[in-house]
Amino acid sequence: MRKHQKVKKDMIILEVLQKYPELFDIFMDHDIGCAMCHAAEFETIDEGLSSHGIDVDKFVDLLNEKIEVEGK
Repeated sequence: MRKHQKVKKDMIILEVLQKYPELFDIFMDHDIGCAMCHAAEFETIDEGLSSHGIDVDKFVDLLNEKIEVEGK
């Protein structure tokens, strides 16, 4: 079991998805193509989602809830 590290909005999108691949579905469920974009290699969650008008804090909370539910 992985030790839970809270996802933060200043984290790089690709790094988060590499550590927690189960979060990819949340990006897709919210029509956030940032997860598949080349910019995911250097863009933070905050940068990627803010440009799409998404409430970043609520989205990060959703990501962390998923990690908690998965028990990782």
